[in-house]
Amino acid sequence: MSVEILGISGSPVKNSNTDRLVKAVLDATGLESEFVKLSNINVRPCHACKKCVPDNICKVTDDFPELAEKIKKSKALIIGAYSPYGLIDGFTKALLERFWSLRHVNNLLKGKLCATILTCLLPELMDNVNQSMAAELRDYEHMDLIGQLTVQGNVPCLSCGKGDECEMSGLKMLYGPDARTSDYGYSRVEDQEKVWEEAIRIGRLIGEHLQITNKEKKQI
Repeated sequence: MSVEILGISGSPVKNSNTDRLVKAVLDATGLESEFVKLSNINVRPCHACKKCVPDNICKVTDDFPELAEKIKKSKALIIGAYSPYGLIDGFTKALLERFWSLRHVNNLLKGKLCATILTCLLPELMDNVNQSMAAELRDYEHMDLIGQLTVQGNVPCLSCGKGDECEMSGLKMLYGPDARTSDYGYSRVEDQEKVWEEAIRIGRLIGEHLQITNKEKKQI
């Protein structure tokens, strides 16, 4: 059976909240899927060489051309990102830049179902990044954006070992000079019930949509 849904995570953290929520959406579809972690492969930013113009095939010698084949063959994409410094992470941004090779002249992503997941510390910063991702996928690629999920993330300083003494501690910047790592627990996506429930709903919606499409194609 071919992979119908591809989940991609830009989080470099092992088994991160982003990873787990992407996988939850994939599982909820009930269809054959594959998970790709960008930090485990090599996808660099677009070189703007325009060598993809004749055939929509990127000529940069890294792992994107192989990933692009999986993207083209899949019927839906789940893209998970996180937001350091109020911006989209470098791994996910590099991936989205490389989508240009799939868009010009022949829009190979047009109509493909997609959903996004964004992990962030400050909710007020999530809107800008979500809007940017939506513009890329919906307005530029003309994909069918089913939904966008936002997840409460964690300050890296909680687990680096120096969060209580570092002058540049993000913990102190966020919560004040007296903030201690022992005062804050790890925020698990599984404990964010509304987010988890929405992930399952979106996954099921994508699964149902694709099952209907598959049945219609068989009847033709």
